[in-house]
Amino acid sequence: MKKAIDDYLNGLEQKILDDLEINYSKVKSNMNILVQQMERRASQINQMQRYFNKSTQNSTELQTSSKIYSNLESWGIFNETNLEVKISSNLKSILQDVKSFGEIIVTTTSSKLRIKTGRKHQAQDLVPNSPEIEDIKPSFMKRLTIPKDKTNLNIWACVVLPGRKLVMFDYDKARILLFSNDGIFVREVVSFTETLLDACLVDNDTVAVALGSANQTALVDIAKNTIIRTVNLSHQCDAVGSDGEKMVVSGIEKSTIVNLNDMSLTILEGVGAYHIALSNEHIYATINNENKIYCYKITGERLWEFKHEEIQSPQGITLDKNGFVYIASRGNNSIIVVSPDGKASKAILSEADGIKSPYAIDINKETGMMLMSIEISNDNGIVYNSALIYKI
Repeated sequence: MKKAIDDYLNGLEQKILDDLEINYSKVKSNMNILVQQMERRASQINQMQRYFNKSTQNSTELQTSSKIYSNLESWGIFNETNLEVKISSNLKSILQDVKSFGEIIVTTTSSKLRIKTGRKHQAQDLVPNSPEIEDIKPSFMKRLTIPKDKTNLNIWACVVLPGRKLVMFDYDKARILLFSNDGIFVREVVSFTETLLDACLVDNDTVAVALGSANQTALVDIAKNTIIRTVNLSHQCDAVGSDGEKMVVSGIEKSTIVNLNDMSLTILEGVGAYHIALSNEHIYATINNENKIYCYKITGERLWEFKHEEIQSPQGITLDKNGFVYIASRGNNSIIVVSPDGKASKAILSEADGIKSPYAIDINKETGMMLMSIEISNDNGIVYNSALIYKI
């Protein structure tokens, strides 16, 4: 506010200074004209001097002086020109009427915290309000530009890197492809001789790749185009998920927790999945022929399962920063969101949005960028895989 007042008053001051300069220039010009007139009339003054000498012989001094004064006055010699700045009365009133810059007003609003209730006598936690499932409305950003020589892609997994670059995992040719955040193909990273079934982000530029019946999961450095480690397991590797510290690799009957610090292994019997996600010490799993979503503790204890008619042949699974679970529902061309407690769901994208046979899905929790693989057809009717990018 102070700066605004200063700027406004400075503007007024500059305006009056400009006006003063203009009027001063006019006065100075008039004075120059008067000087020029005086020079031209110098001879007339000499004549008047002679007239004065002559007139004093025939007239009184008063009469003579009066005539000379009248002539000089007619030339404007005795006129005074003054410049005066008159301060606006409104500006002067500021000193009298304005007593302060304003007033301090204190308002009180209701808290945005809600009470998380627990058992009797249990301490209560204050937690910030979480968004509701109805608030989730993704906005379309762009579609991947697939080169003509790559239209035979069969995308079974996808990852959004922290730097927003996009990684596609091609099942048919067991290869990893890198795309820019604008959806433009950059390069092929690595390829495998084994079957590539699933993949996930581990940390920064490192991804994990589940290699199916080879009973292996590979760690790949995308930036260096290098397989940096291969982990051998006791079961088929159908799905993989990671939180950066641990990696969970699942088969249909059991899973293995890999400690990424010391590479120790822990078997979880009875925890099977075709696709999984790991977040906040919880494992989220889909089994497509059951049309169910499961949630387990990291210890293998089942917390909940969710089944709904709008979930059909669920494939890829991922979570956003608020714990909502996103599923690629391939059977009905939809993207479904399930609440963190597994009690509610909502279809947020459908075939009307261009979702056709979705399979892989991933969300960057920091940026809210959601990536999913779909089927599209070209002008010749040839069907191939691409991917859509949304902001949530």
